[in-house]
Amino acid sequence: QVQLAESGGGLVQPGGSPRLSCAASGFSWDYYAIGWFRQAPGKAREGISCVSSSDGSTYYADGVKGRFTLSRDKAKNTVYLEMNSLKPEDTAVYYCATRHGGNCPPRSEYDYWGQGTQVTVSS
Repeated sequence: QVQLAESGGGLVQPGGSPRLSCAASGFSWDYYAIGWFRQAPGKAREGISCVSSSDGSTYYADGVKGRFTLSRDKAKNTVYLEMNSLKPEDTAVYYCATRHGGNCPPRSEYDYWGQGTQVTVSS
């Protein structure tokens, strides 16, 4: 069965640079689109980064472009989200998601989701 598990969150000071991990089991990332999302308290879940299943191109939302970097390790079947220069407004639960095929599809088209990992940015 397909399972995703995020980790790496926690309490981080402003300007910190944690790296989130999303470990996959039950499938391979090779032919799947990958998305990172976050949901702040009282707000809708938003996409922040994704990888196309066709050519591996990566994309970033304007609010994180230049600060966050998505990468993957095929041998470990794990994707990462490196976050730099964190701000209080980055506080959210961060999720990874995937679906077979697709080129960074909309949130509603992802089939599998992790449980999320909390990132709290505070002094």
